[in-house]
Amino acid sequence: MFLKRLELQGFKSFAGKTAIDFPDGITAIVGPNGSGKSNITDAIRWLLGEREAKSLRGAKADDLIFAGTEKRARSGFAQASIYFDNSSGFFPVEYKEVAITRRVDRDGESRFLLNQSEVLLRDIIDFFARGRLGARGLNIISQGESDSFLRASPEERRILIEEILGLKEYLLKKHSSERELRNTRINLDKAKAMIEEMKPHIRVLRRQVGRYAERDKLLAELSELETAFYGGKVREILNDLSRYDPEIAALGEIILGKKKEISELEKELRQVESSEPEAKKQLEKIRLKRRELFNERLSTSPVVSAMPRNKKDPMVIIREIKALAFSAISGNPDSLKEALQKIISLTEELEEKVYPVPNGIRAAASLNPEFEAKMEAFNKALDELDTIEKKLTAEMEDFNSSFRKAIKAVETKKDELDELEDRNKKLSFEKEKIKYRKTELEHQLAAMGKSFSEFMGLPRRETSKPETKITDPISAERRIYRLRGELASIGEVDESIIKESEEAEIRFSSTSAQIDELEKASADLKTLIKELDYKIHREFSDALGKINKELSGFSKLMFGGGKIAFKLEEPPVIIPKVAGETDLPIEEEESKQGIEIEVSLPKKRIKGLEVLSGGERSLLSTAILFGLVSISPPPFIVLDEVDAALDERNARLFGKMLLQFEGKTQFIIVTHNRATMESANALYGVTMGEDGASKLVSLRLS
Repeated sequence: MFLKRLELQGFKSFAGKTAIDFPDGITAIVGPNGSGKSNITDAIRWLLGEREAKSLRGAKADDLIFAGTEKRARSGFAQASIYFDNSSGFFPVEYKEVAITRRVDRDGESRFLLNQSEVLLRDIIDFFARGRLGARGLNIISQGESDSFLRASPEERRILIEEILGLKEYLLKKHSSERELRNTRINLDKAKAMIEEMKPHIRVLRRQVGRYAERDKLLAELSELETAFYGGKVREILNDLSRYDPEIAALGEIILGKKKEISELEKELRQVESSEPEAKKQLEKIRLKRRELFNERLSTSPVVSAMPRNKKDPMVIIREIKALAFSAISGNPDSLKEALQKIISLTEELEEKVYPVPNGIRAAASLNPEFEAKMEAFNKALDELDTIEKKLTAEMEDFNSSFRKAIKAVETKKDELDELEDRNKKLSFEKEKIKYRKTELEHQLAAMGKSFSEFMGLPRRETSKPETKITDPISAERRIYRLRGELASIGEVDESIIKESEEAEIRFSSTSAQIDELEKASADLKTLIKELDYKIHREFSDALGKINKELSGFSKLMFGGGKIAFKLEEPPVIIPKVAGETDLPIEEEESKQGIEIEVSLPKKRIKGLEVLSGGERSLLSTAILFGLVSISPPPFIVLDEVDAALDERNARLFGKMLLQFEGKTQFIIVTHNRATMESANALYGVTMGEDGASKLVSLRLS
């Protein structure tokens, strides 16, 4: 299968989107007159690049768009797409499926797509031409064109046969080469005339330029000295600059790395700082809990409860001091506990001196089991708080240590960065000194009409003359100024003459080279044309013999005998071409020999094709069609009612011939003939709906 599918939308009578799948072999399209079946043929012709609206049975492009009916609105565009199976590589593209889409809007805008990529119409035509397909020729034979080959002129017949044989590509190359050869000859004659005009002027310019030979020698020596002298200075400066650049660049990388390290260390420092508040809050909670426990202990002591409760009493103040001491003293748990014990001991002595407590009360307190249990619970709770406080204090010490280390790491890296930046500043300062030397040299060269860049990249070399070799910079510089003085005394050269001479020499050389190239191109084109001519004539002659052999067999089959043969016309008269505007001689070109058709029928004498009846012309056209197809089968052929003039016997014969070729070529046939329908693999019926649009009904036959 080559031709896979045809899709229509808004094209002529097919208003809605319609798809037609084409199987291998023969597809028949049937339907009553006026149903729109021939519009399928027009769509395929349109997709293959047809540009003339008349060939599509319309007056203008707008006629291709569904015009609308009373029951259905008109379409705003006409679009058709055709799909090809390219798995065999028939088309020279990488796609396994090739899809061509053509669309026209009512505003006249037209688009062409090749696998969804927009292209030009000429691209579509060239694309199909490479595959021996086209809107004209034997690929599509519409109604009324079945005898088009018979009605064609001998030269048109030859063109059709050449297209069928795939010789069109070679013919296009030959015609293109012939046009190129004519243009090449015109350009060659122009170039030769130009050379002859230039020669006298070139001789005058060469004599004038020769007077400046001595001056050129001095200029050459000056150029050598300046190149050696200033080139050395430029190299020295560039070398000095290049010594610093790598170190500065490397140092810059190190500085950048240091800054990144500092950034990371500062990030770590912030992380350490963020861990401080939690531990600190826990310590404050522990100390608050300890104070609450001591207050509770004091409030439950029998000794304390036996004391006066006057708030202006000194003992009240002493108790408040004790409570404050419990909450305010900080440090490690051991030192804290020791300090508290001392404060408690001192305050108890003070209590006894100020308010002596009877021994009975003390003894009662010491013998009170409830009080002892409370004291034991208080001590246990205090020990637990001491343990937690030690742990938190250790964490705080770890934090303080980590914090100090983090700060020290940051400061150390900053010191290293300062040292690196100091080094970078020193290197940059040294580089600036060299740049200053460079600027001074640039000013000196500018005063001489030179530039620093002229001496960059020059190789180190000595001057060619022994008497001007550089022995030291001072003598070289003196010689440079001396040469400049001598050149100034000679005077300025007329630069316009020098420039004119140079340009003339360039044009002369270029034109001479162009002549050589044109002569070579002319010879190559002649060789190519001869090769193409030989290939075209050889393949055409070989194919003509094969076609005549096939036509002989079809003559017996269609007419029961007789003869059908193609023959070349008599050699044509050589017609010289008309000369162009330049009145240059142009090579004569021979006209092609056309194709005449020789026909002899059994028991009938005929002197020309015009005496054949309609049925005989139809049979002859059919025989020629299949004779050409048998030699060079196209991928597909569209036949639109070419069997209309055949009687039942010849129609069945036509169907048998189709079956013989169905393995070589796909046939899409628009027909009314039942015998032709019987040979089809698939049958599509086209009807006209009530809304005035064509409808499609398909039937696969096997």
